[in-house]
Amino acid sequence: MTYPVPGGPVDREIEINKSRFIAWLRPVRSREEGQGVLDEARARYPDATHHCHAWLIGAPNSGHGAMNDDGEPSGTAGKPIFNVIQHKGVGDVMVVVIRYFGGVKLGAGGLVRAYAGAAEAVLSAMEVVEQVPESAFTLTLGFADEQPLRHWCDQNGARLEAVDYGQAVTARLTVADATEPALRAFCAAQGIIVEGPSAA
Repeated sequence: MTYPVPGGPVDREIEINKSRFIAWLRPVRSREEGQGVLDEARARYPDATHHCHAWLIGAPNSGHGAMNDDGEPSGTAGKPIFNVIQHKGVGDVMVVVIRYFGGVKLGAGGLVRAYAGAAEAVLSAMEVVEQVPESAFTLTLGFADEQPLRHWCDQNGARLEAVDYGQAVTARLTVADATEPALRAFCAAQGIIVEGPSAA
């Protein structure tokens, strides 16, 4: 199943009543990647008042999400960001909104509008692409089979991630799930041992 995801990172900034809201959109495919983005935002803007965020990993209708107000009043930051993500109908996405307090209190309604507005600004600017589900495989092959395997990967849009040389050649590659039957047929014909799939 394919679904829409962000094509790459986007940054936007808005100012509301002297408070700066810096919005980051990043494609993420796991909680670990999401945490990495949050750590990066905190490292880049260590003196910011808040680093609020929301993410949706997986398909838009069935993925799992998370949100955090990072010290803002409950429900005024993470949830509005998450609501905008859901409204856009994309998956594998994280939005971090970094706030520098400008001295003017916005109130709960103002905060909701500000965080939703920052999320809207960055999500409206994203390029959307289709996420194609992929899996990773480990192959064990003879030295003579490496060149045919490389050719097969080029022809079928597979990514050869690593090749290790020992008693035999061990190759790790990532292929679209739809291409798996063709990979297995190729390997059977060449006498290549296939292990996998595992999540790419």
